[in-house]
Amino acid sequence: MNKTELAQKLAKKTGLSFKDAKAAVDNIFDARPGKGIIAIELDAGRKVTVPGFGTFSTVSRSARMGRNPKTGARIQIPAKKYPTFRAGKTLKDRVSR
Repeated sequence: MNKTELAQKLAKKTGLSFKDAKAAVDNIFDARPGKGIIAIELDAGRKVTVPGFGTFSTVSRSARMGRNPKTGARIQIPAKKYPTFRAGKTLKDRVSR
């Protein structure tokens, strides 16, 4: 399912127009800078928890030494922050049926 299909299903289930449903989906999931509620919260270092569904958060990975697989040369890999998602118990139980 892509974002458009998600908006179509949201519109059908809630009675919203497709335009309003698409705007809602975009406002929640947009990843462009300054857009998307979830992305803005993660940028600020906060978690987004949807009870029963899961938690979006960030994890910091420290800088470390690595090896270029082609040349074997040692390289410095910089520190990085990346997003994670942890499924909630209700979602895990439903999917594992």
